Amino acid sequence: MQTEINFDGIIGPSHNYAGLSHGNLAATRNRGLVSRPRAAALEGIAKMRANIALGLTQGILLPHSRPDHRWLESLATTYADADPLLQAQALSASPMWAANAATVSPAPDTEDGRCHLTVANLVTMPHRSHEWPETLAQLRLAFADPAFAVHGPVPAPFGDEGAANHMRLASAHDAPGVEIFVHGESGGPFPARQHLAASEAIARRHGVQQALFVRQSEQAIAAGAFHNDVVAVANGTVLFAHEQAFAAKEAFYADLRAALPGVEIVEVPAAQVSLEDAIRSYLFNAQLVTLPSGEMALILPAEARDTPSVWNWLQEHLAGNGPIRRLEVVDVRQSMANGGGPACLRLRVVADPATVDPRFLVDAAKLDRIAAVIEARWPEQIAQDQIGEPALIASIEKARTALLEALGIVELIYR
Repeated sequence: MQTEINFDGIIGPSHNYAGLSHGNLAATRNRGLVSRPRAAALEGIAKMRANIALGLTQGILLPHSRPDHRWLESLATTYADADPLLQAQALSASPMWAANAATVSPAPDTEDGRCHLTVANLVTMPHRSHEWPETLAQLRLAFADPAFAVHGPVPAPFGDEGAANHMRLASAHDAPGVEIFVHGESGGPFPARQHLAASEAIARRHGVQQALFVRQSEQAIAAGAFHNDVVAVANGTVLFAHEQAFAAKEAFYADLRAALPGVEIVEVPAAQVSLEDAIRSYLFNAQLVTLPSGEMALILPAEARDTPSVWNWLQEHLAGNGPIRRLEVVDVRQSMANGGGPACLRLRVVADPATVDPRFLVDAAKLDRIAAVIEARWPEQIAQDQIGEPALIASIEKARTALLEALGIVELIYR
């Protein structure tokens, strides 16, 4: 039976605050702070436990080999010889943000009736541009069944950052839906990471039968909405968005209503929640999910509860007759400090769980095993002046190997 599976990225042992992501205000603001990889990864595990307790189906994606020695070799250097910036770019734990792993078109939406995934190229940021080969290897393991078609990246220079700029609306997860591809086009202070040409190529490649292409507003990008999922999220027949999320929004809303009669657009007014508050709190970088009861819940970071304008709006919505009926608050502060909320940490895939490699699906017992490895192996903290230390690098590499061995996914051990 087709259902939505949330694949969360396990936060890797090299998690640090190098501030590499231009346009990601949290990452820039917290540059140079001491990170806590063990606490970060355990926060992610706790979020997955909470999702399972809600009755959601949960999967995982795994930390990448860090430092990325092959990438450094392609630059004719080694980790020991590289300058500190290149070291940080090779060490980044950014694959934890699984929303950037790929764009996913479920089988009900596609011409050939298969679930299609295209791995994101992430070419805009050097520290992320070398993720795709290892992400592709994981996706081809997890989704090797003929029910899936896993594609390589759109070629450079057409930037593609995956599901963080893609939404889907449908009457049910297993029903045909409307796929919304959001791209940027801005002359503002920050780069627009998703290119229209990349989105169009993915829609053609996947054979998407109903696709809308929408431009993110320049105000949102300039305010720090480096991905669409910082200002909008969709689930079922509900689009939940900030008033200033989209350019030419009235035309977009009209097209959406024509494509999916019965769609409900929940728009948060800028007069009640500013773009600044929405982005700082990650109100929209939440998991909007349908529970087994049919009730819709919003899984929010604690920062949303701590932002008065955001929490007040949410309480008003709950008191009314809106579609979001339940709020679930999770603590992912370590990820948030690097610019990634609950939605950044997960990739949504609609599929029959029986068609997924079971090593990539988790229950409470498997999460216990993963947590035990993290508690034993993940560094307690990393300061920026440590990133060149050989002992730290050795511990990071051994920690990841221990996790892959514990999960029996030895094909991914990087030698």
